[in-house]
Amino acid sequence: MIRVLNRLVMAAACVLAVPASADTVAITAARMLDVVAGRMVADPVVVVTDGRIVAAGPAASVAVPVGARRIALPGLTLLPGLIDMHVHLTSDPTLGGYRGLQFVDGFSTILGVRHAGITLAAGFTTVRNVGSNNLDDVALKQAIEAGTIAGPRIIPATYAIGATGGHCDVTELPPSITVATPGVVNGPDAIRAKVRELRKWGAEVIKFCATGGVFSKTDSVGGQQYTQAEMDALVGEAHMLGMKVAVHAHGTSGINAALRAGADTIEHASLADDESFALAKKSGAWFSMDIYNDDYILAEGEKNGVFPESLDKERLIGRKQRETFRRGVQAGVKMVFGTDAGVYPHGQNARQFAKMTEWGMTPLQAIQAATVNAGEALGRSADVGAIAPGRYGDIIAVAGDPLADVHVLENVAVVIKGGQIVRDAR
Repeated sequence: MIRVLNRLVMAAACVLAVPASADTVAITAARMLDVVAGRMVADPVVVVTDGRIVAAGPAASVAVPVGARRIALPGLTLLPGLIDMHVHLTSDPTLGGYRGLQFVDGFSTILGVRHAGITLAAGFTTVRNVGSNNLDDVALKQAIEAGTIAGPRIIPATYAIGATGGHCDVTELPPSITVATPGVVNGPDAIRAKVRELRKWGAEVIKFCATGGVFSKTDSVGGQQYTQAEMDALVGEAHMLGMKVAVHAHGTSGINAALRAGADTIEHASLADDESFALAKKSGAWFSMDIYNDDYILAEGEKNGVFPESLDKERLIGRKQRETFRRGVQAGVKMVFGTDAGVYPHGQNARQFAKMTEWGMTPLQAIQAATVNAGEALGRSADVGAIAPGRYGDIIAVAGDPLADVHVLENVAVVIKGGQIVRDAR
């Protein structure tokens, strides 16, 4: 029997050793935005082999391999697949307040399948999912990578970590009703253990709540919720394990404590001050500011069942956040594109580009926030964020010039992921 098994193993190894024929595709268009150089390239050719870009540039400088499949996109502009650094794929904005309690736990996973497809179709080929229940984001990632469902590349956080009674806890139910809160933990040693546990379950980024938030019912939106020692322990443990740290933080003291701890991205950053800007620039941290969704929350929140307390907090914080965004851009703080999709409808992620230009960015800066900057902040510049050799063949095509009008990014004509067309709306 052992001899038979050995022969089977050797036969399988021989099969695996036979190289598969390379799948090569050549993509042409009218223009291509080089997000690294910040310029348009006329008559580009992008060659993708086995899902990775092997050449990109003007047609005169790129040799197309014999037998390559062709994807011709005349009249369109190519950009790298977009990256949203802050989404919640398993959340539905119409299920505000207590409405979500009518569904079983698995319902959120089903929502995630739908939202992953919608997000990819909108041109976002990579997302960072910063908090979900039931390890839903890991399940979605696995299903997408197995080819079972359509969706973007996902960097999962699993459960968001937070303090008892804080933004990442369940605070809207009476004490007689207990629910599982796997992300709730207190004290440096317990926090370090939780980081290790989430990594074991599939987390690729650690998300924690440094301050209160809008959609938590009972806390102050800006109040700090972890001590400096707790944040130091969390960030230090994550970095030791090679993981980035994203921090939910609206309030000034929580933002600054997280920056002192060495956090990689500050989510929301609504009440950041001059010290925050200086700390971020010194450490190289990025701000991820969801400045579009205020419009949706205040317009649709009451209809969607959002708690009155949450709407009051949004009225308090929304305008201030946009003013902080403008000051941060002027101060030279590094910015990435993060929308908090799930608080507003998935698939509308690109609506934030116009808000970013309205509040101080150039169109190029806004696009770079969702491409080259995001790839760098993820620590995955070798894979995503630009149309360049070595990176995934994740490319979108739009009509018009996004440097002249970022609104064109709200209607993506073609989405290519790994060199394969996944949406063609021409």
